[in-house]
Amino acid sequence: MALATASLRRLSLFTFSPSQSHAPQTLISLVRKRNPTLLTLRYFSSPFRPLCSASPFASLRTSGPSKELYLYNTMTRTKEQFEPRDPSKVGMYVCGVTPYDFSHIGHARAYVTFDVLFRYLQYLGYDVCYVRNFTDIDDKIIARAKESNEDPLSISARFCDEFHFDMSALQCLPPTYEPRVSDHIDQIIDMIKKIIENDCAYVVDGDVYYSVDKFPAYGRLSGRSLEDNRAGERVAVDQRKRNPADFALWKAAKEGEPSWESPWGQGRPGWHIECSAMSYVYLGHTIDIHGGGQDLIFPHHENEIAQSCAACKESSVRFWVHNGFVNVDKEKMSKSLKNFTTIRQVMELYHALALRFFLLGTHYRTTINYSREQLDTASDRLFYIYQTLHECEVLLSAEEKPIAAEDSPPKTSECLQKLNRELRVCMSDDLHTPMVLSALSDPLKHINDLLHTRKGRREERRMESLCALERQLRVVLGILGLMPASYAEILQQLREKALVRAGLTEAQVLEKIEERTSARIQKQYERSDEIRRELEARGISLMDNPDGTSWRPTSPLPVEELQTTTS
Repeated sequence: MALATASLRRLSLFTFSPSQSHAPQTLISLVRKRNPTLLTLRYFSSPFRPLCSASPFASLRTSGPSKELYLYNTMTRTKEQFEPRDPSKVGMYVCGVTPYDFSHIGHARAYVTFDVLFRYLQYLGYDVCYVRNFTDIDDKIIARAKESNEDPLSISARFCDEFHFDMSALQCLPPTYEPRVSDHIDQIIDMIKKIIENDCAYVVDGDVYYSVDKFPAYGRLSGRSLEDNRAGERVAVDQRKRNPADFALWKAAKEGEPSWESPWGQGRPGWHIECSAMSYVYLGHTIDIHGGGQDLIFPHHENEIAQSCAACKESSVRFWVHNGFVNVDKEKMSKSLKNFTTIRQVMELYHALALRFFLLGTHYRTTINYSREQLDTASDRLFYIYQTLHECEVLLSAEEKPIAAEDSPPKTSECLQKLNRELRVCMSDDLHTPMVLSALSDPLKHINDLLHTRKGRREERRMESLCALERQLRVVLGILGLMPASYAEILQQLREKALVRAGLTEAQVLEKIEERTSARIQKQYERSDEIRRELEARGISLMDNPDGTSWRPTSPLPVEELQTTTS
């Protein structure tokens, strides 16, 4: 198997230096190589579009941002001040997907969480090396391949591309490296050899097992005692094991499965060893942040710690960060429980950024309950934000001369200082994104007052205030990954999704508006109100203004409210 771009030549696992110059594999280069038809994907590496004369970061970085950040460390079960090994650089490894199907909302939550952390670390001034892997060799992939009579690596390659599409729609930035297991077999074998040499693993009929009895600290991350541990969810109980909790580092080849030559015969890697080997290749023995979902704490991350320490005693992770579950009817959403909703299914009815907004509306460590009602609310709020900023942008764009945003009046300056303070306090307190979203309310209201109220339109230095507010909100939205390429485009996309949910075309909505206008002219007010309620029940809100009646998406009117307004 060919190695990835970052490791074209065979890397000796224990002599490779991550500081060697290898060009990062970005998502776009991977997609080009593996599927040229997906070149329409957008990558949002620079989400800031200045409307005013100053840099969007200027007012936030007048004296350089403080790098103070507190993260909850699963290992110590406390919030700790984040301090990387290198004061200017951060190495972050996040466990990726097993690509045998479309990714679900649980996956979206994990990668949105770590995308926000990635963005915020960069905003604080860190040079971040972000590594996120693909487990493209796994029992589940092999099982799916047998069902569909396909090559396992072809299936995984296809669903890697589908994953890229979903991440692009969610505006998750490309990681620095995105290694695949199939490209790093040599490094995995080297690490297993080292673990055996250190007397922490044993060979049985071509299989290699890690001996948990050799690692007294086993269970520290998960809080399990060695006696309580059992084989992990992907590990079949094998009577040849010395301890039932021992796990496979290498699996002997079976007929019809992909395999590679090794000192123990043909075979393939076990589930856990890949991340230990690949994280070392790209980040070395000390990782600043290792992340993933809470379901990975045991057995996956527990086993990673054991085997990494067995290969090198100096191996360490400074911060273990885990996001909470997405629940459906109080049960964890997962493919194994068959209660999952894929990202692609959500995108049939909602804009992907509405899903991102919904996920950011709950703290990343708290369990979130998925419902369409909450997505309706998220989509409605997102439309309000973008509509406000679009109207602001249109007005500012009409100005012929540059606007000095720094020359805003005291009221606007106070509003901006409050926003900046809440951004720093909330994000530095373990990424409290719900509070940051809440902090958007005052500046958005201030913009609407300046745009639409008589008092606001007469306010001194009104354009300077609008410029400063729009610019600062753009920065905050960029940190949250919610800054669109175009306000106008995303507003149209949100309208289109609302029509799909309503089961209507825009022509049908306009016909209803005409019918209602006619009813009002004829003083048939009951019919006029009935049409309004019918559309509101389907998530379409009508707005009357001097120029006529327009419509916008909204949260559908609940049945009980509809009945109340009818009676």
